[in-house]
Amino acid sequence: MADFQHLEQEFTGVSDFLSALGDTKRQAIIVALINDIGHEEMQVTDLTELLGLSRPAVSHHLKILRDAHLVEYRTEGTRNYYRLSHDLREITKLQTLLADVVQIIERSNRS
Repeated sequence: MADFQHLEQEFTGVSDFLSALGDTKRQAIIVALINDIGHEEMQVTDLTELLGLSRPAVSHHLKILRDAHLVEYRTEGTRNYYRLSHDLREITKLQTLLADVVQIIERSNRS
């Protein structure tokens, strides 16, 4: 039973992160930023052109991704430049949750 209580806490800890990942438009933004690694960061206008979304929609999705620590930005004058975040805390929490689930499944398969 302790395993299940621990899993519930882990799921609660990653729920916002999973919600951020669950939207296809946000997934497209992440993929666009991954494709841009090694180049200059992207601006909202770059993403609107690439994804065919409105400026307010892209800004909304970027805020959710920033709140989930998936995207970070820097400001230069009045322009914001976005890139994937180097903060891996949320990804690490998800990896831990998945490893714990795998371990429980493997234990139940052995019994």
